Amino acid sequence: MAVQVRVNESTHSAISSLAKELGESMQTVVDKAIERYKREIFLEHLNEDFRRFRENEKDWNAELEERRLWDNTMLDGVEK
Repeated sequence: MAVQVRVNESTHSAISSLAKELGESMQTVVDKAIERYKREIFLEHLNEDFRRFRENEKDWNAELEERRLWDNTMLDGVEK
């Protein structure tokens, strides 16, 4: 389903220029831009959550210990 969205002239011009440069439709350019923006926001939130996790000394130390244990198991049976 196609829906119209109003954008200012400079945004329309930018979308149009990108579409021509990339040989894609304006809709594809907008779709890709939105998907990229969603990923950027997701990663920003993930980084913030991870930062808070690292600030919790007890939980972070437990995480590091678990990683250490997994590192040991990954080498089981592997010759050096």
